[in-house]
Amino acid sequence: MNSRESAAFARDNGSLRRIRDRNDSKNGRLLSLMRLILRLRVPIVVITLSLLLPTGCSGVSGDPREQANDAIAEANETIAEHDRLFGEARETYEGAREAIEDAEDPQGQAERVAQARETLADARASLEDARVPLLEVRGLDVEPEIKEYAGLVTEAMDAHLEAEAGEMEFYEILEADPILQRDRERALDTLSEVGESYDRAEASYARARELADANPELIGG
Repeated sequence: MNSRESAAFARDNGSLRRIRDRNDSKNGRLLSLMRLILRLRVPIVVITLSLLLPTGCSGVSGDPREQANDAIAEANETIAEHDRLFGEARETYEGAREAIEDAEDPQGQAERVAQARETLADARASLEDARVPLLEVRGLDVEPEIKEYAGLVTEAMDAHLEAEAGEMEFYEILEADPILQRDRERALDTLSEVGESYDRAEASYARARELADANPELIGG
């Protein structure tokens, strides 16, 4: 995460603290809180990297390097589906948020929030599936840098999955209490945890990218 991104994330987490202390109207606090889930920085998941196969290895059945390359390609395909579903979930939630802000039957928006949560659950399942081939890479007879790279991406995915689980919990809170009359503090705590998990995921993704950049002879874009 670069300095600009870190500053932006800090501002968003600072917003969580400020909302706890503000004394403006309940509606104002609600609208600010509902916007925060959309402002949290979500790291880019797609690996978009492949292993550079030595001349003569491509197409050799059972070659560990090619197996690792195939595993990373498989993970990328699954991650692409995750990203599509995640975007759909956020779009559905945004529609519900705007309707609540416009006072369009807040209780009636619970169904749209539930739809966002269900779509996010599907996205999360795709990300969990993407972990499997990367875990297999760590058991292959390949260079330590390749194993470390797979490990860092898996570590990032674990934090990302934790963040998405928290985001689903936030949606569940809104389903039961769309205007957060009862569970506002729980919602704030949940959003704080979600932000911290996305931050940890971004840090691990960044370390994986740095490792790839430092080993261009093994890992290429």
